[in-house]
Amino acid sequence: MLYAISLIVLGLLAIPSLILSKKPEAKEIIAKVQPFQGWIGIAAGLLGTYGFLRALWHIQAIKYVPFYWLTWVASCVLLIILGFLLGYALISTHLLSKNEDAKEKAGDVLAKITPYQEKLGLVAIALGLFMVILSIVN
Repeated sequence: MLYAISLIVLGLLAIPSLILSKKPEAKEIIAKVQPFQGWIGIAAGLLGTYGFLRALWHIQAIKYVPFYWLTWVASCVLLIILGFLLGYALISTHLLSKNEDAKEKAGDVLAKITPYQEKLGLVAIALGLFMVILSIVN
């Protein structure tokens, strides 16, 4: 359930312009959350990395529950990507400030995935809601 809730929150943080176009009154809420976006992104990226490593450790589960295992992996990958997108400002300031090559490569990756931020946010929300429904049904 933690992955599902994290995906929904990250998805909402990734699509502020879409939310504001539908609900202009949400501007105040988004403004309150904005300062914490980087930390939320870093936490989500770490959670996604941890989950992805656990999924690889339990790869034999793909034989028994392939759908659930693939859903788990997809959620972890989305957490990593959206976590990177939302936490990039903090990552580049604190972790990459001394290594210019790493900072440049991270900037290139950011430039490649930024155009897909809204789509990734919508997919994250949909997958998160799907995972909540799955956990309720099972």
